[in-house]
Amino acid sequence: MVDSTPGAGQSFFKRPGSPPAAPPRAPAPAVPATGVGAAAPPPTTWASATPTTASPPPPPAAPPPPSAPPPLLPPTAADVPPDPSGFSLARRPSFHGTGGGLFVIQLVNFVLTLVSLGLYWFWGRVRIRRYVLGQSEIEGDRFAYHGTGKELLIGFFKVTLLFGIPLALISTFLPALLGEAAAQTILVILGYAIGLFFWPYAMVSARRYRLSRTSWRGIRFSFRGPAGPFVRLFARGSILTTVTLGLYYPIFDVSRQHYLVSHSWFGSRRFWFDGEGSDLFRPFVVAVLLTIPTLGLSWFWYVARRRRYVWDHTGLDQARFRCTVRGGPLLLLWVVNAILIVITLGLARPWVRVRNIAFAFANLSLVGPVDLAAIQQEWSRVSATGEGLAGLFDSDTGFDFG
Repeated sequence: MVDSTPGAGQSFFKRPGSPPAAPPRAPAPAVPATGVGAAAPPPTTWASATPTTASPPPPPAAPPPPSAPPPLLPPTAADVPPDPSGFSLARRPSFHGTGGGLFVIQLVNFVLTLVSLGLYWFWGRVRIRRYVLGQSEIEGDRFAYHGTGKELLIGFFKVTLLFGIPLALISTFLPALLGEAAAQTILVILGYAIGLFFWPYAMVSARRYRLSRTSWRGIRFSFRGPAGPFVRLFARGSILTTVTLGLYYPIFDVSRQHYLVSHSWFGSRRFWFDGEGSDLFRPFVVAVLLTIPTLGLSWFWYVARRRRYVWDHTGLDQARFRCTVRGGPLLLLWVVNAILIVITLGLARPWVRVRNIAFAFANLSLVGPVDLAAIQQEWSRVSATGEGLAGLFDSDTGFDFG
């Protein structure tokens, strides 16, 4: 028991059945009575000097944990400082031209070409290229074309003197000299030789000229591949394609693209290409086998596949192009274009051209860093003879803006 009588000595507490009594504690504070027969104050324990309650006191609160850092959020454009060396994110080109603007240019070119008896055709071609390139934009800057109509005219005259007049003379006088049968044989061999040798030479020369006259942010493009290796590549690929009944074509196509891309430069930086022709062999064979069952529609999917493959394996510096074109949208684009051409009797060609460019740009992007600050201007003077040769043989250089 606890003696709570006033004037009593120290108060002690002893647990029943516990080891020896706890050490003595300080006397409990006197609690004044509130009346006669008031209850004594509650006992105190050796562990606490506070009055006991019905439930034991709660344990001391644990110390608060250290404050955790705020969760990381994806950086926004405002959080990322500008990169002075170039761009490292995906960048998509855009086209700001319109079919109406291109139609006006072509209409003026047609009228002036008639008035000048065809002489203005070269200047009209330059106007179209300047419009198309000048309306093409990437990373906030537009391309520029620096060629002139005078250059194209001089190049055409050179090619006409070197190739056009001799070919015309051969076609005219050879039957009279050797007879019709012999002349036809020689002309067929000559035509095949032109296709094997002069056509690839025209492709390389025209690409060299057009890239040298194209710039972006004041830095010009260029093509630095010699014509000889490409001529040999083209001749070998054409022969193997003929011998294999066309099965070698996808390999030949990719090897040709590899040469044209890997020898193209932007200033002091070189484009690269890492595709392999064997990757397109199976899709090509599938397209051939499905030609009749699909009435030729399978080729739209092959063209889309081939376009994706070529762009996805093309890059500049540490960046790589990405192409997302698909067969279905490509088929729809061509169907609408064909309808526009037919119902307008060809007048909708400018709008069709704009639609094609906008479609290509919408499915193309450049992903990865490009150190623009390290790119320097490297440009050498190139004549337009190759451009005239390409125009004479109507060859496709893969870089045609007009």
